[in-house]
Amino acid sequence: MKIAITGASGFVGTALQKSFRDAISIQREDDEAAIIEKLKGVDVVINLAGAPIIKRWSDPYKKILRESRIHTTDRLVSAINQSNIKHFISTSAIGIYPSDVPCDESCDTYADDFLGRLAKEWEDEAHKCNKPTAILRFGVILGKDGGALKQMITPFKLGVGGIIGNGKMMTSWIHMDDLIGIYKHLMEKQLTGIFNATAPHPVSNYTFTKALGKALHRPTILPIPEFALQIMYGEAASVLTESKEVYPKKILDEGYRFLHTDIEEALEQIVS
Repeated sequence: MKIAITGASGFVGTALQKSFRDAISIQREDDEAAIIEKLKGVDVVINLAGAPIIKRWSDPYKKILRESRIHTTDRLVSAINQSNIKHFISTSAIGIYPSDVPCDESCDTYADDFLGRLAKEWEDEAHKCNKPTAILRFGVILGKDGGALKQMITPFKLGVGGIIGNGKMMTSWIHMDDLIGIYKHLMEKQLTGIFNATAPHPVSNYTFTKALGKALHRPTILPIPEFALQIMYGEAASVLTESKEVYPKKILDEGYRFLHTDIEEALEQIVS
C-alpha cells in the first residue's frame, strides 16, 4: 500500500513516517500539478496540514491557521479528485464539539467559537473529496518528543506543574500508539465517515495532572489560574481551559481495541 502524507514533518506526521517508511511527503508549497504528479500510484492520502494551534491567536495568526487548513485541503482535494487514490483520511479536532457536553460522533451540535468554526470548515473541505473519505477528530495526543506533553513536562519537572483552575475540566486524550493504530485500522478496513481519535476514558484535569506528576515523580501542588493562561495565550487559552468530554464510539464499533486506556499507564509508558 502506497501512502502520501501532508504535514509529514509535524508531530503526528513524523510518527506516521516511522510506521510507513516509504510514504511520500506532499509539501505545503506544492501546487496542484505537483500534487497530482506525486499521487501517481498512491493508494491512501493522509492530510495533516495545519499550523500549530497552541500559540497566541492574533488576527494575522488566525488567518495562518485558516489558510494552512482550509486552503491547503482545498488544493489537495482538487488534486485527489483528479487521481486514482482509493482512500482519503483527513484531520479535524474535538474542538468542534461544545464544551461541558459528553459527545460521541452522533453529537450534532458544534462549538460556536473560532476553533469550532475552523474545524467545521476544515471538515467541509475534506467532504468535497469524491473518493472514500474518513475524518479523524484528534483529542490531546500524548507521545514522546512533541505535542502537548512536551510543553507540559518542563514545568512539572521543575515542580511547578499543577491543575488548571478547579481541575474539573475534562481532557480527552489519546496515546500516539493508538492514533497510529487507528490509522492502520481505517486503512485496512477502508472505513469512511467521522471518527473520534480519543481514548475510551477521558479524565478530569485534576486526574491528568496527578497522573503526570506521579509518572515524573514530581509534586503537583501549585494550581495554574485560568487568567494566567489567558494572559499568555489570549483567546487560544480556550484550547487548554475548555472541557471536552469525547468518546470514540465509532472506532470501537468497528472493532479497534485500544492499547492504552488508563491515563496513569499511558503517561508512565511515555515518560519512563
